[in-house]
Amino acid sequence: MKTFLAAAAIVGAFAAQLSAVPALAQVRTDVNIGLPLEPPSLDPTAEAAAAVDDVLYANVFEGLTRFAADGTIVPSLAKSWDISPDGLTYTFHLHAGITFHDGSSFDADDVKFSLDRINAADSLNAQKALYASIKAVTVVDPLTVKVDLSRPDGNLLYNLAWGDAVMVAPESAANNKVNPIGTGPFFFRDRIEGSTISLEKNQAYWGAPARLDSVIFKFIGDPTAAFAAIQAGDVDAFPYFPATEAIKQFENDPRFRVVVGSTEGETILAINNAKPPLDNVKVREAIAHAINRQDIIDGAMNGFGVPIGTFLSPANPAYVDLTALSAFDPARSKALLAEAGATDLTLSLKLPPVDGYARKGGEIIAQQLAAVGIKTQITNLEWAQWISEVFTGRDYDLTIISHVEPNDIGIFARDGYYFNYANAEFKRIISELDVTADPKRRTELLQAAQRNLAENYAAGFLFELAKVGVENAKLQGLWQNQPTPATDVTAVYWEP
Repeated sequence: MKTFLAAAAIVGAFAAQLSAVPALAQVRTDVNIGLPLEPPSLDPTAEAAAAVDDVLYANVFEGLTRFAADGTIVPSLAKSWDISPDGLTYTFHLHAGITFHDGSSFDADDVKFSLDRINAADSLNAQKALYASIKAVTVVDPLTVKVDLSRPDGNLLYNLAWGDAVMVAPESAANNKVNPIGTGPFFFRDRIEGSTISLEKNQAYWGAPARLDSVIFKFIGDPTAAFAAIQAGDVDAFPYFPATEAIKQFENDPRFRVVVGSTEGETILAINNAKPPLDNVKVREAIAHAINRQDIIDGAMNGFGVPIGTFLSPANPAYVDLTALSAFDPARSKALLAEAGATDLTLSLKLPPVDGYARKGGEIIAQQLAAVGIKTQITNLEWAQWISEVFTGRDYDLTIISHVEPNDIGIFARDGYYFNYANAEFKRIISELDVTADPKRRTELLQAAQRNLAENYAAGFLFELAKVGVENAKLQGLWQNQPTPATDVTAVYWEP
């Protein structure tokens, strides 16, 4: 009996010690991501706003190819491809066993549907022009699809990696704006408009599974609210932190990591080139010389940003520094306005809902233009209004926008595009670039295109948008740079 009681006492004491030891910390499998802009809809193939890709690219929707974190193009739904010697036929070989989130199978028929849908007469795809070289799409077998081109297209694999070319299913495509159905490692769970979009892990994913079980994107455009949310832990990361004036506080706090990277975002004062008196190159040049880029970078972006003088990222090997052509020179600006007979000028300045480069930058630019005698009427628009009035309706004089799509200098050659830049020589350059594969010649053409835009003052070229983020120090796997608009959470995880 004494032996039993002694053993029981030992067991009881050991159990008491165990109860006093804190439970091992569980590694989190959820994350809350803060973003400054809410997508107007959820279909990247029928929406111009980059905010759609910020949430859905690679997470919910996938293409035949995709951008990796370093900007290279890698296989995605297509595991490989063959290119004919004449460059006119691409044959894509698909992974087997892929399904959409609703359980329907993904195969070559869906590829044909998706690519044909881009080029259809009633297509709403904002980047339809990128895929104009596609002449025919043919299903060879369920896992093989042939794409025939009307001309060689050295950018095809690159363009197929854009969010505008993700694969969709005929059964669900029409409803993707509100209920996106893709093939990615996360599926869409729900949306609270004005607040959040929630994703959940796709347990049936065909590729490497996500390490997170759930992701909530919280839309917080106000810089003060963004600061408070990440300080309080309501969000775990803000990949594009809107309160850059507070960055120093996070740099000195061991709970957080500040991440500064590059983007493909050419931030410009877009000009309606067809609208008098902006159709006069002297007036456009006058506007360019009235702008002090560094004042905008300092005042609107707290010093984050690289000045540009044309429409290409300084990270591109073909970039030419042409900032001197539009150097800050108010006296030159006033003289050009006098030469153009535009000494009493009032222009509309329509701004999208971006507090930093657009709203703050707009106020700074308005002051700079006023200093040379150009009055502006500022109108702050929500995204749906900006898309309708400016991007689609071309009802504007000036606007400020960051074009974050990769290597998109060719948009200035598009008929009916909102810049209205109808320059025959520029179109000729881009037409040759589109069919040129030789790297040396492509560089020459890209540099000629940059000079054309700078010398004709097709826009007020401001700065390359920096990617300034704040993250919980234990969170790993978010992109440092932004080779395409995306908040890719497919490889995100928490350290123990």
